[in-house]
Amino acid sequence: MRIEFQRKVDRIVGKLICRILSVFYRRGVTPPLDHTPKRILIILLSEMGSLVLAHPMFCHLKEKFPGVSLHVLLFEKNKECLEVLDTVSPENILTINDKTFSQFAGSCFTSLIRMRKQKYDVVIDCELFARISSIFSVLSGAPLRVGFHPHTQEGLYRGDFINRPVLYNPYHHISQQYLTLADGIDSTTVPSAKRLMMVQELEAPAIQFGQDEMERMRKRVADDFPQILGKELVLIYPSGGILPIRAWPLDHYCRIARELVSMEYAVGVIGLAEDRPFGGRILSFCGQESCIDLTGYTKSIRELMILFHFASLLITNDGGPVHFASMTPIPTMAFFGPESPVLYGSLDRKAVNYFLGISCSPCLTAYNHRNSPCDGDNACLKEISPEQVLEKALEILRNEKRPVARALAD
Repeated sequence: MRIEFQRKVDRIVGKLICRILSVFYRRGVTPPLDHTPKRILIILLSEMGSLVLAHPMFCHLKEKFPGVSLHVLLFEKNKECLEVLDTVSPENILTINDKTFSQFAGSCFTSLIRMRKQKYDVVIDCELFARISSIFSVLSGAPLRVGFHPHTQEGLYRGDFINRPVLYNPYHHISQQYLTLADGIDSTTVPSAKRLMMVQELEAPAIQFGQDEMERMRKRVADDFPQILGKELVLIYPSGGILPIRAWPLDHYCRIARELVSMEYAVGVIGLAEDRPFGGRILSFCGQESCIDLTGYTKSIRELMILFHFASLLITNDGGPVHFASMTPIPTMAFFGPESPVLYGSLDRKAVNYFLGISCSPCLTAYNHRNSPCDGDNACLKEISPEQVLEKALEILRNEKRPVARALAD
């Protein structure tokens, strides 16, 4: 389904259902936590990158409640990311297919039946702006429901049936806020989970891959693109995904790619198969065989992350690749503007974030359903010049202390 249609359904139908359910399930009665939860359902329907940012919460729950069985409800297209993270047993993953409205409705019904059978003790709703997740939380049958709530703030109305309401705080990184949700389970404060922010930096897990699959990817790329052997590979991700407003201008990517190729680096354009127009435009602009089109080349997140091991740098828009890269050795440069790295930056100490902080930035928030008022004029990204990005890219590439990419050549 198109994101505009999802927003409309959520705003109109979702709000109505939330109000109706609030009549029967009031948050005024908060059940005590009289036993250690055995089964916890986590609802995280957002983009794949959010699953990486939520990883510290999964670890915290396992430490806080030893032996707990964690279950996750997410969109089917995001399932592979959770499987790569390997934090939840495959049989505990519930999925919703959102390709069409009929598939969405059918998979919602099936997932609800599975939820009711599990008899969850707790449900944690990690969504900020979607009302469908709060509806799932109450229909799951879990007696204790944790989720973000506006309290005295305007907006974010998602029903009155969250009986462990956690204040959404737009000034803290989302990974820290997910941890606050976890602590809301047994909190007795109002609002729930008044906790000190952790001093130590959170980190994404390092994912290890087998030598056989690493070798298969190395040989595949070397056979398909022999012209880049012996060159350091820089990957670029020019697509904005489902939110094009987040994309650094394509002309800027073209200029960066051409400059890097002229300096004897190889450049690979990554993305989904539908991103091939971006790859074609950049390759045409460069006009050199050492600029290669890798859009649609990797068939899974796992393959993409393996490819990262053979590259020296990733230059990317805010999106999934930023967070997938955080689990590999590749250095990353990421562009932010419509959203802020303060809230959604990678859990990667070697990542470099570009964020100008102009007067209207960031503009995608939980309060506007991630719907930018800019009408495509994302000056917060346009004003990040290719020259300054190239200068930083070369500094990283020439830094002898950076992680060394595995060679594509034998």
